[in-house]
Amino acid sequence: MSETTYCHQSIAQAVLDHGIGTMFGLMGDANLFMVDHYVRAGGGTFVPVAHEGSAVLMALAYAQVSGGVGLATITHGPALTNCSTALTEGVRGRLPMVLLAGDTAVTAPENPQNTDQREVVKATGAGFEQMRSAAHAAEDIAIAFYRARIERRPVVVNMPSDLMWDETPHRPRVLPVFDTPAFVPEGEALDAAIGMIASARRPVVLAGKGAVGARDTLIALAERLEAPLATTLKAKGLFEGHPGNIGIFGTLSTPGAYDVIAKADCVIGFGASLHLFTTDRGKLLGGKRVVQVNTDPATFTANYRPDAALIADAGLTAGNILHWLDEAEIAPSGFATEIDAASVTRHPPGRAGAASPGHVDFAYALDRLDAALPRARVLATDGGRFMTEVWCRLSVPDPRRFLLSTNFGSIGLGLQQAIGAGLAAPGVPVVVFTGDGGFMAGGLTEFNTAVRMGLDLIVIVANDAVYGAEHIQFRDRQMDPALSQFDWPSFAAVATALGGVGVTVASAGDLDAAEQAIATRDRPLLIELKLDPDDVPPMRK
Repeated sequence: MSETTYCHQSIAQAVLDHGIGTMFGLMGDANLFMVDHYVRAGGGTFVPVAHEGSAVLMALAYAQVSGGVGLATITHGPALTNCSTALTEGVRGRLPMVLLAGDTAVTAPENPQNTDQREVVKATGAGFEQMRSAAHAAEDIAIAFYRARIERRPVVVNMPSDLMWDETPHRPRVLPVFDTPAFVPEGEALDAAIGMIASARRPVVLAGKGAVGARDTLIALAERLEAPLATTLKAKGLFEGHPGNIGIFGTLSTPGAYDVIAKADCVIGFGASLHLFTTDRGKLLGGKRVVQVNTDPATFTANYRPDAALIADAGLTAGNILHWLDEAEIAPSGFATEIDAASVTRHPPGRAGAASPGHVDFAYALDRLDAALPRARVLATDGGRFMTEVWCRLSVPDPRRFLLSTNFGSIGLGLQQAIGAGLAAPGVPVVVFTGDGGFMAGGLTEFNTAVRMGLDLIVIVANDAVYGAEHIQFRDRQMDPALSQFDWPSFAAVATALGGVGVTVASAGDLDAAEQAIATRDRPLLIELKLDPDDVPPMRK
């Protein structure tokens, strides 16, 4: 039996009907009553942010770490345009979330915040769902959640503010999602793929983000083939601890791993898109047979064209290939037995005394911090020239808790995602690496949000006092880099002023204090690494 409610109450209850207990957002006149009902009557947790785009970023990270759908809410006009970068990041990262966006009243076209919100959303690639009436509110919310799960992208629900106090009966509506994995039990494509794998003498098994759930089956296939295991960057850590693991496949490979890949004659990729960084612009796949397994057929044409393409689930297909190898009594290749995985995955160590006065060697600091930071952790990284060294040197215990805010090539998104991840994994420390420019662009805005929410957050700021990508281009052309240089405030002092704890590392000796601060932290901690702008490891492209 349904009770008469107001539209804003029906929206809040529809969200709760989907089991969504955490909402990120910024209130305005189009969504404040909905948020109030969600919290006071529904018992939901509302995380108030300082910038609308932050709400979307936090919800995206929440979706990745929790495995569910993220939820955010904002008001209208500039609130929505402030979310454009974050929505595009979510679309390209294929993360499911719902954004409840208020809209100006249909009866008030002269409202200064009025804009064509459908067109704003369309430009980002996100989905758009127009709330039709108060009576349709619960159904429209259900459709948005359904689409977010099926389409694997953000979906924006457009909520005209003049509907919020319309009366309507609330009828719970949740649409079931059918996600039976795709399988290739037979056919010419499968026969061709198995033939290539069976005839390979030096095969490599490669896992991407889409194969994270198939870890055990991929290991079984690699052991049966005696093939090395590798991952894309987004699946980093999936095979950590396995003796056949050679680490990241691509431009971020160690020199030893790159040599192993170069010797291979067959690459079997599961859940990987084989883009230019993974393939080193195709160089790593030259002269090899390539088998690609992915549930998204667009990956077969977007980047590298494989020799055999299977639109299929990674785990089921790996198991199927394993079965036919056994049926045909194919001998193992022995390739993995020729490799010392421990040595090929090792990056050259940093040097304590390598930095100029007033600075710390970045590689050395990363090696020290990796050992000092909590082993069980969420790891997030912002954009910037520092990031590739972090990706190479910081270990990742679980790729599902490894966040990369780089799908749109922006800086200033990492700390917000770290906050969302921390709320999705309560009790798990969250570590985020950001640059000085990225922290000023987005981290500074939300560091206090982490303080207010009581998160166990460790922020490492790589501060070279420049916008690094521009600085190095000036230097490469023997030009004055002054326009790329900035006299930032002390980030450690700023963190303390915002309610956290800040530590400055300007030498190798200062790392002792940083390690002590990590061990004794009781609130968000910021470690500021002072780096020489002319001695930061270059980005690996």
